[in-house]
Amino acid sequence: MPELKAAGAGEPWWKTAVIYEVYPRSFADGNGDGVGDLPGLLARLPYLASLGVDGFWLAPFQTSPQVDQGYDVSDYRGVDPLFGTLADFDAVLDRAHSLGLRVLVDVVPNHCSVEHPLFRQALAAGPGSKERELFHFAEGHVDGTPPNNWQSVFGGRAWTRADPESTTDTQWYLHLFSPAQPDWNWRNPAVGDYFEEVLRFWLDKGVDGLRIDVAHALFKAEGLPDSPTGAPVADGLRSNRQVSDQEEVHAVYRRWRRLADSYSPPRVLVGEVNLDPDRAARYTRPDELHQAFAFAFVRLGWDPAAWAAVGTELEAARKAHGAAPTWALENHDVVRAATRFGGGGRGAARGRAALLTLLGLPGGAYLYQGQELGLPEAEVPPAARRDPMVARGGISRDGARVPLPWTTDAASAHGFSMTGPTAEPWLPVPPGWGQWAIEAQRNDPASIPQLVVRALELRSRLLAEGALDAGDGASWHLGEGGLLLCERGHGFVLAVAMGEAPVRLPAGTVLITAVPQAAEGWLEPDNAAWVLRTRG
Repeated sequence: MPELKAAGAGEPWWKTAVIYEVYPRSFADGNGDGVGDLPGLLARLPYLASLGVDGFWLAPFQTSPQVDQGYDVSDYRGVDPLFGTLADFDAVLDRAHSLGLRVLVDVVPNHCSVEHPLFRQALAAGPGSKERELFHFAEGHVDGTPPNNWQSVFGGRAWTRADPESTTDTQWYLHLFSPAQPDWNWRNPAVGDYFEEVLRFWLDKGVDGLRIDVAHALFKAEGLPDSPTGAPVADGLRSNRQVSDQEEVHAVYRRWRRLADSYSPPRVLVGEVNLDPDRAARYTRPDELHQAFAFAFVRLGWDPAAWAAVGTELEAARKAHGAAPTWALENHDVVRAATRFGGGGRGAARGRAALLTLLGLPGGAYLYQGQELGLPEAEVPPAARRDPMVARGGISRDGARVPLPWTTDAASAHGFSMTGPTAEPWLPVPPGWGQWAIEAQRNDPASIPQLVVRALELRSRLLAEGALDAGDGASWHLGEGGLLLCERGHGFVLAVAMGEAPVRLPAGTVLITAVPQAAEGWLEPDNAAWVLRTRG
């Protein structure tokens, strides 16, 4: 078995790891039913290893009615038949480790599915039962309105009647997402005990870490008070402190950290903590989570002042709390960077430059599947959309979830179906999707996949040689003409040309650029470079 990569001398591997997010529905379809699955992932693992990433995060594959594409879990210790079996998962884990790839799995502790046995028991048990104490059941107001004014992330109110037809059961249950996703009541100690067993199940199997969904929202304000504004619980729960970021949640992650550290080697905990940088950094104190995503970057446009401001804020949070940011530009919930940065040829170039920048930042980085191909946001016809946010909030995340193009063969959905032209993919593949196919790009030295390979090889070498360090800070500056500069230790500088004219690079050795330079010492618009400053 190959050695799993380390971060550098004496550093835990995760501090500088580059992790690839696999969205299983859309990665590779091994049985031809139109939905990606674990056998498909197993067959395509050598591709991930060839990129040079340190591992992958596997979005939910556990048993689920699939109302929210797996984030409504009915069995936390099972594999949904849509994706395969536990034996398939074990095969993926073993093969990944044999290729030197670490594996992180998704855990969804804020909510479950209405089909979860414990929630079904709670519905059947009725008001006042101990079964209902595992969730947030509450009486509504005498005028027939819900217990409070909280709104769902997916649109509409965050409460649903337990039994709309009953005259004796007048309680409502809380769901910060869809009505099919009731929230657990983490103020009940039994919930914490239940999830410790869930974590032990996957850690005992040998996974290298866990990605924790909506990590900051487990506890709600005591007494479930009204929101002062009644505004929607939008933007990842950032805007409403009644429903997230309660102090009690930190005790959960201290408990989970002790559990993760009890394994040899210790397992890593990565939180989806969609808060302002200073608040999010508190979740990565030395005895809590190892990492939390730096979500501010997934909302940025192509604006050097905004990048510098966010980077400076993240650096201040790192200094205050001691944990490096975990960088990401894309995931399965946001518009793809090539489209977000303007679309067309310029958006594609900017996405490429931003990707090289991301890989040069200090700390860990996460790539979303297809980001290494430069995929744009796909246009999904309204009738074909599957995102539950469409019905309640009018928003669709489907455009970032369209199946990956592996080949130029349109008959097999561009290689997504590994058995040939069988069932239609769960989301339609747009015309011309094959132009971004892995087959069409992987051997082209000018392609984005090859840029990723070169950047990751260079990153690993610089870390191994001590030219970069896992603990490097980041100093952000604005140069003339829209030049964004991020300086790390050891004279390493990231330069991004975000203006309309070529800009002069800092003096030094250019290690790599997103596209070849037109003139030595200058950087064309929508290009990025890694520079090692001349010392003297």
